[in-house]
Amino acid sequence: MSPSPLSVVVTGANRGIGLGLVQQLVKDKGIKHIIATARDVEKATELNAIKDPRLHVLPLTVTSDKSIDTLVSKVGEIVGSDGLNLLVNNAGIAVKYGSKTEPNRAQLTEQLDVNTVSVVIVSQKFLPLLTTAASKVSGDALSVSRAAVVTISSGLGSITENTTGSALFDALAYRMSKSAVNQFTRTFAIDLKDEHILAVSFCPGWVQTDMGGQQAQLTVEQSTSELVSSFNKLGNEQNGGYFRRDLTPFQF
Repeated sequence: MSPSPLSVVVTGANRGIGLGLVQQLVKDKGIKHIIATARDVEKATELNAIKDPRLHVLPLTVTSDKSIDTLVSKVGEIVGSDGLNLLVNNAGIAVKYGSKTEPNRAQLTEQLDVNTVSVVIVSQKFLPLLTTAASKVSGDALSVSRAAVVTISSGLGSITENTTGSALFDALAYRMSKSAVNQFTRTFAIDLKDEHILAVSFCPGWVQTDMGGQQAQLTVEQSTSELVSSFNKLGNEQNGGYFRRDLTPFQF
């Protein structure tokens, strides 16, 4: 179990798993700065209801480079010379698109742009702040208290365990976007090893959110409490991995 990260950014924190993660993170008194993003800050009612001086609610549209640049600049001002310890890529959408759906390039592109391309761009743009944080610690040990990129993937991103195809909700495009995110995580972990930045993907489970539906197996609190606990256990052995919320490995 590593010490708490001094600073955390959570994207897509206005509802669902993102909001739940913030609610868990504020319980950790070792964290100095929690930056939570929402597309429309004024409409993020539940997020704004969290009264904690360490919490900064900032706007972010992940598909806009200008919006990302503005966020990175503001986060840089908040964390200062300490850099950023933990980036949680949570923002995502689910576009209904199956193999038998009427072909629609725009829908496919939107799904991949939000869930995959934007994860890569956001992570790359935060690299200078993550690298700064990583450089504050000597040795080769990796942890979320040093520097890490955690991406919320999905069990539907597993190619090995795909036995249902597009079933559930016409999940072809969504599956593709999460499989690609898992490849990003593995590649990023290898490429950033010398900078001592950890990269990991998590499946949060089937959760009762707008996306998961009320018939889902887990409450947001159940999922996110386990996720945050697992974040703090991450180290060199998990780098580049794909895990369930309890840190048991998921097959790519």
